[in-house]
Amino acid sequence: MKEKEIKKVVKSRYARIAKQDQETCCPSCGLGISPLVQAEAIGYSKEDLSRIPKEAIMRLGCGNPSAIAELKTGEVVLDLGSGAGVDVFLAANKVGPTGKVIGVDMTKEMVNKAGQIARKYGYGNAEFRLGEIERLPLEDESVDAIISNCVINLSPDKSRVFKEAYRVLKSGGRLIVSDIVSEGAIPDQIKTDADAWACCIGGALEQQEYLEKIKEAGFRNVQVMSRKEFYVEGEASQTLGKLLSIIVKAYK
Repeated sequence: MKEKEIKKVVKSRYARIAKQDQETCCPSCGLGISPLVQAEAIGYSKEDLSRIPKEAIMRLGCGNPSAIAELKTGEVVLDLGSGAGVDVFLAANKVGPTGKVIGVDMTKEMVNKAGQIARKYGYGNAEFRLGEIERLPLEDESVDAIISNCVINLSPDKSRVFKEAYRVLKSGGRLIVSDIVSEGAIPDQIKTDADAWACCIGGALEQQEYLEKIKEAGFRNVQVMSRKEFYVEGEASQTLGKLLSIIVKAYK
């Protein structure tokens, strides 16, 4: 699939989710499970979830990168593919009023939704910007930490994403991403399936290739902090190999 086609499909899918015309990125995934239960299942604590707006908690994501980001008061944090803002609000609570968290998302409906939630609940230290993670609307060396939750696999140019992340990070800054990778190659029929891309499957890389792209962007001390099997529902599960949800930490 071509880059423009992939982005068009992804934008359309997540716009529907933002408008609540669809509950999850995959039509058959997570239905019948409350967003809170699903969030706890992928690593969020009840305590953290109780401290953020419920409207931001959706059936999206595959981990909790902020749990190991060691965010500090006063830091500037960037969330790649921020959606309705769940990770932005978690981070905003940790960096406090002297810090700032910026969420970047390419879906206008998600940016609008997250912005409305931030204003409603008085998150003056949270900001949401419309933009692509391959071309971040931020200045060089302007953030202390970058987080991302199951979004980079949606990009057709992951090398560019990691280079942009490296560009906007301050020296010594850290990257913490939760994402889907594979053990073994993804079948061609999945790679060329639009729905599979929007469901975070079609664009999944083999784990080692994913880690190499982070290193090639310039990052050091690249470590897999968490690794667990990721289950897929529906017909795609019959043709896929083993999928993994991993959390990776690296430094500039």
